Amino acid sequence: MQEQHYNHVLVAVDLTRDSGLVLQRAINIARRNQDARVSIIHTLEPLGFAYGGDIPMDLTSIQDQLDSHARERLAEVADPYGIPREDQHVVVGMPDAEIHRFAGEHGVDLIVVGSHGRTGFALLLGSTSTGVLHGAKCDVLAVRVGADGEATE
Repeated sequence: MQEQHYNHVLVAVDLTRDSGLVLQRAINIARRNQDARVSIIHTLEPLGFAYGGDIPMDLTSIQDQLDSHARERLAEVADPYGIPREDQHVVVGMPDAEIHRFAGEHGVDLIVVGSHGRTGFALLLGSTSTGVLHGAKCDVLAVRVGADGEATE
């Protein structure tokens, strides 16, 4: 069986301490694939979704602050690995849908996501990882990250 060659790897991170572990796994894959392009993405859910859209106030400035903070955190994760700012993306929407959209629009052929080692079939990958896996039109690698923050196989 011939090994798949990847040209563009998308790393979806949640900006927890495990994000660097997931990114490192993707970087290793990119290096084995003639330095494939690596993009990193973090998705913010719109505040209106979190509160059911029933808040009688404009949440734009709060959403902008969350976006700004997420961009700073993403840079903290990505910059040490040499990922250029133009390949660091913060988007607003439902995580699995936005990851699929980005992958389709940017020719991504591998999506790398973190997965917490929860038990039970429904929690096998976690809701975001499961959503990404089920709708992806390219390969998906779920990197299992343990409760202690160590990546596992």
